Formats: sequence, structure tokens, C-alpha cells
Amino acid sequence: MNYTLHQLQVFLKVSEKQSITLAAEELFLTQPAVSIQLKNFQDQFPIPLTEVIGRKLFITEFGKEIAEAAQKILDEVHAINYRTLAYQGNLSGRIKISVVSTGKYLMPFFLTDFMRQHEGLELIMDVTNKLKVVRALEKNEIDFALVSVLPEHLQIDRVELMENKLFFVGGTQEELKKSHSKRHLFETRPLIYREQGSATRNAMEAFISENNFKTIKKMELTSNEAVKQAVVSGLGYSIMPLIGIKNEIKNNDLRIVKVSGLPISTTWNLIWLKSKKLSPAATAFLEYLNEEKEAIIQKHFSWIKEY
Repeated sequence: MNYTLHQLQVFLKVSEKQSITLAAEELFLTQPAVSIQLKNFQDQFPIPLTEVIGRKLFITEFGKEIAEAAQKILDEVHAINYRTLAYQGNLSGRIKISVVSTGKYLMPFFLTDFMRQHEGLELIMDVTNKLKVVRALEKNEIDFALVSVLPEHLQIDRVELMENKLFFVGGTQEELKKSHSKRHLFETRPLIYREQGSATRNAMEAFISENNFKTIKKMELTSNEAVKQAVVSGLGYSIMPLIGIKNEIKNNDLRIVKVSGLPISTTWNLIWLKSKKLSPAATAFLEYLNEEKEAIIQKHFSWIKEY
């Protein structure tokens, strides 16, 4: 057998996602490139690793065993690379972070300079909804999680990063009268929600419940970007984090509608399990944050004070 490390990486990602399309996206490859590597890898085994039923790809039992072996091989390769870098006196290792979807507008700015300073580090950042972020933390699959609502059932430590403001926003097609009450706004306009499990969805529903609004229509979309585009197009209104709509506001594609009781203000927190033994890389990142976070906020997020 002459399979390559690249083929192992491709097959492992396909087995995790059970999708060539999703694997290609995460590996930054084209779908044909992933398909070719997957076929070349499978051709080296007399037993199928995958099967397609209908239009869905499944991993066979034998394929699952090969995926486990591939993970062990790749872990050993990473370990060799880390040991080499450590021997040379460089900080090495892997940092795994899970980020709630809106956090993608925030977290990269707190990582960029740190990663540049330590070229031997590898970063894995998963962007998903709050439920999956907390689940990954609970299972100890990650080093850190970025959330705006702290999980009450876990014993955690945290670093507060910055304020998170949520405003009522709409497109610029409709002219709203200043005399509209917030009840009139919420009960006569279609509202667009994030999916169940989203912290933004929870905050929006809590605000509506506290004010006893009776919404007449709602839509549910599965990402902040989808909600944003729906609002821009005029499909409806929503409560959204300010951090994710900066460009749309500046370009006059979105506008903040002033509503009594808003914005909702929470805090972005980087959290980790209190019982977790942090790696040298993770510890170094926390030290970096404590020293540099104020400068990062001032450099990249001072515009938030305008709202």
C-alpha cells in the first residue's frame, strides 16, 4: 500500500462529515480533488470504505476502523512535528477553539498576532451554534469555547473579552414612522429568527416574552449571515449582534431601529473547563490575551462605541 498522509487527511475528514462537499470546504479543496483522493485511497483496499445509498454517503464498518487508524497515524505525525519544534525552542502544539456563529466576527482578531508570533502552532476553530459549542466543551473535545451566555451546568474558568450588543434591525426599503410603538413594530412586522440553540435566538425570544408581544409571522434561518441577508432584502426584521452587521450599516443596507429596552447587552467570554489541564500552547494564549486584549479591542472594535 502506498497511501499518503494527504489521502489519510482527506478520508478522515470525509468520514467525519460524511460528505465530500463539506469535507472539501473544510480542507479548502475542490470537490473533484477530494473525490480523486478518496478514490485513490479506497482503491488500495479490497473492502469498500464508503457506500452511497440514495444520494447520501455512508462510511462502512471497515471504513470506520480505517478512519480510527488514520486519526492515530496523523496524531503521531503531529506529535513528531511538535517535538521537533519544541526541541528547537519554539512554542508548538495545537489549539482547538469552538466558536458560536456570531463569534467568527470577533475571535480571529484575538488570534492573528498570536499565531504569527508562534509559527509552530496549529489552530483548529469550529464555528457552530451554542448548543454544539457547549457540547464540545463538555466532552473535552476542545481547549476553549467562545460564548456570550455562560453554561450554568459546567464548572468553567473564563476571560472576558468585550461587550456584545444586540439591536433591532431592518432593511432600508421601508420608512418607519417615529411614532411607532415597540409593540406595533414587533406585532406587525415579520420577524426572522436564528435556529433553536442559538444564543441570539434565546435573547430575542426572551425580549419578546418579557414584553408579552404576539408576533404574527416568523422565519427561521440557520446562520447569522442568512438572517442578515434576509433582513437586507426586506423579508423582515430581527434582533442581531452589532458586531456582525458593521459593513451593512455603513453601506446603508441595514439600519438600527431604536426600540425601548434595546440594545440587549451581554459579554463575549472565552471559557474552558476548570478541571482541564491546559497545554503550554493554550496557557501561552491566555497570557497573550490578558496582556493584549485591550489593545486589540481598541484597534479593531472601537467603532462599537458609536452605537
